[in-house]
Amino acid sequence: MFLGIEIGGTKLQFGVGAGDGTPLVCLERRDVEPAAGAAGILEQIRKETTKLKTVHSVRGIGVGFGGPVDALEGRVRKSHHITGWENFPLVRWIRRNLGLPAVLGNDCDLAALAESRIGAGRGKRSIFYVTVGTGVGGGYVVNGRLQGQDRPSVSEIGHLRPGLDALDPDRTVESLASGWSIAEFARESLGAKKADSDRHGSRLLAFCQGNPAGLTAELVAEAARSGDALALVAFRRATQALGWAIAQVLTLLSPELVVIGGGVSRSGEELFFAPIRREIERYVFPPLVECYQVAPAKLGETVVVEGTLLLAGNEWSRT
Repeated sequence: MFLGIEIGGTKLQFGVGAGDGTPLVCLERRDVEPAAGAAGILEQIRKETTKLKTVHSVRGIGVGFGGPVDALEGRVRKSHHITGWENFPLVRWIRRNLGLPAVLGNDCDLAALAESRIGAGRGKRSIFYVTVGTGVGGGYVVNGRLQGQDRPSVSEIGHLRPGLDALDPDRTVESLASGWSIAEFARESLGAKKADSDRHGSRLLAFCQGNPAGLTAELVAEAARSGDALALVAFRRATQALGWAIAQVLTLLSPELVVIGGGVSRSGEELFFAPIRREIERYVFPPLVECYQVAPAKLGETVVVEGTLLLAGNEWSRT
């Protein structure tokens, strides 16, 4: 058996499985305390792994980290959410402190691996996976193998800059299409317009009980589905940016399938997927218009853990 660990900015997940795509034997979730930094997360990992490796005879660990990593060196480059991870040798730490070999990958890359093999991309030769949540990330899989793992970064669709005028490195697809940016745009728009009519977001104000600071992408989606014009603008802005970005990926790489997951993708067909398909068709290289598919992810909250187990299975199942 192998242990898969997902390290995020708000949660930790631990799953045990055979590393071959068969169902998980167990799954545990723990909340992260951001103020405790990397040291607090490492202590949580120590406690949970000590328990799970005894009960399930774990012989190796796969880790999916929510941030840039050096997969070949087993090193975390940094976290955008939690302090203390800068240039951290995580694989070596696991080996020394937990007594087990480990392999490391970026969480979105491993989600791509899982969706390609046992999710929406099963049976496809090439898939590009996009996650749209707090941020926007990507992963590219061909013939069941992740691409670009020997590079400093790969498939970072969220960090594309939309257009020649996007000279600011923070002016990215992620800054327009992520869940955080959808909520932030709605908050700023409410403040600017004072929401004095339905056209200016009065329904949106009702959804957040008159407190724009409490807005989330999920609440904006609810307001948009109810017909709130400002909320609809927030989603239109996001889906146009993401559709443009996916069209660039399709034009360059021509994957058979684009799989989209993450919390924002659960906003539904009418509000999210249909507009993205329209924007892709608008921007993609015309000969490719009928040569790709776009589908929602299938694996849900366990997708990264499933990917970590597949990574571990690749590494050690033959030994």
